[in-house]
Amino acid sequence: MKPPYEITPEILKCITSISEKVGEINANYLNRPSPKLRKQNKIKTIHASLKIEGNSLTEEQVTALIENKRVIGPEKDILEVLNAIEIYENLGHYNPNNEKSFLKAHQNLMKLLIEASGRYRKQSVGIVKGSKVQHLAPPFKNVSFLMKDLFEYLKDSEEIVLIKSCVFHYEMEFIHPFMDGNGRMGRLWQTLILMQKYPVFEFLPFETMISNDQEKYYSALALSDKAGQSTKFIEYMLNVIDASLNKLLDFNNRTLNEQERLGYFISLNKIEFSRKEYMDVFKNISSSTASRDLKKGLESNLFEKMGEKSKTKYKLIGGKNITIN
Repeated sequence: MKPPYEITPEILKCITSISEKVGEINANYLNRPSPKLRKQNKIKTIHASLKIEGNSLTEEQVTALIENKRVIGPEKDILEVLNAIEIYENLGHYNPNNEKSFLKAHQNLMKLLIEASGRYRKQSVGIVKGSKVQHLAPPFKNVSFLMKDLFEYLKDSEEIVLIKSCVFHYEMEFIHPFMDGNGRMGRLWQTLILMQKYPVFEFLPFETMISNDQEKYYSALALSDKAGQSTKFIEYMLNVIDASLNKLLDFNNRTLNEQERLGYFISLNKIEFSRKEYMDVFKNISSSTASRDLKKGLESNLFEKMGEKSKTKYKLIGGKNITIN
């Protein structure tokens, strides 16, 4: 049974904008970001997703835990981060269309945090804001078949992935299948669904955008609850995704120094390229700056030159560590 939602002009506008940005990202090899950017984005994702749930650790403390350093903080908060690190370092081990994989991810995410990790709830729950019950989840006896229906929609629907990922996120939050960890599972599973079609989402910390204005996130959920369909939440999440892609493109266009540009470009592993293709990745540099970069790359034996003048090409030298003097 298809969950209820409508395709609005706002949704169509967002899908068009996202598709254009994904095309630009793929053309510039940004769907395979540098190891440094991957690490930064993983830290931002873990920090933001747990911050939404009340975790008190800072980005610096999350970074330290990723680097296996000692951190002083609440035991529960540290354990939440350690569990999330394990999940986000092994995203490829989970199948977004498989319910057993979903339960396994929850078990790993909530390990030692709750007794019922990896199992659907066996009691009724509601979300209280202040003195009011904001959301009363479906009876626990319905959870199992509601989740089965949701995974059937995910596997069988011909709807585009961008919409399916938002629908799954909202419907899972509405069902509230677990005693704890529903929010972080909704955001994690949306990432996994999107990764199937767009690998860049493995490294896109859209949770940061949610964390920066959590009221909009909760408002979108509440509006969809009130309307009895996920339309408002789809609009909200697509705008978040669009803004996150913008930030990735802005990073690519920020002022990098020569060493950062060369190191980043080498990490894209484009075996042969021209000066124009180099400038396509760094759109804010002049042709003379590009020429100086490439000259430095030649002097550092990062690549070799082939051809002359307008036919000049550069070829990466394989098997070398990146050392730019």
